[in-house]
This record gives sequence, structure tokens and C-alpha cells, in this order.
Amino acid sequence: MSMSLPPHIATYIAISNGADDAPLAECFTTDARVLDEGQTHQDIAAIRAWLRDTRRQFEYHVEPTDVSRDGDKMVITTTVTGDFPGSPVQLFHHIELADERIHSLEITP
Repeated sequence: MSMSLPPHIATYIAISNGADDAPLAECFTTDARVLDEGQTHQDIAAIRAWLRDTRRQFEYHVEPTDVSRDGDKMVITTTVTGDFPGSPVQLFHHIELADERIHSLEITP
């Protein structure tokens, strides 16, 4: 990554890119929520299943290109490339933090 991200966010991006997902619970709060492609994934087990399912469907790489932060809210602009229709795409990761861990993540085009 070409920019400095908070450690738990950097770990989440690495997991998204295929790294071992064992530390996922360190990245998210226990009641975290992810909204992606119109579906909500609530709690660590559901988030882990969502990430694994997405990795099974497609090979892809998430590259952060910009980050803005205002208190506990962040927006990370990413370029996602892979073997999915429409690649590459620009996606925005809207993140709300609690104790520097992801409490809410919404991924939008």
C-alpha cells in the first residue's frame, strides 16, 4: 500500500487481498456490520463468510488510492482489479470506527 492506514484497516485490506483471515476479529467490533452489493453482513462470523465467499467467486486485488478521515469516520477510495465483469472498478469503503476497529463498513461504487 502506498499510504499509511490504521493497523486494523491495513489488516482488513490485506485479508481482502487473500491474506489469512485469522486476525479478522481484531479488525472489527463484535457487532460490526458490512453492507456490500445491497446485502448486510452482521457480526464477525457473517463478515468472515462474506469475505471467503467473495474470494471463492473472484480473484481480485484491492488497492487503496486515497483516504480521508474525520474523527471516527473514514472513506477509503480503492481501485479493485480482478477476474470479475467490469474490472477494474473504483470503490469507496465508508468506515465507522469504534476503538480504532471497524464498527460499520459500507462499500459503494
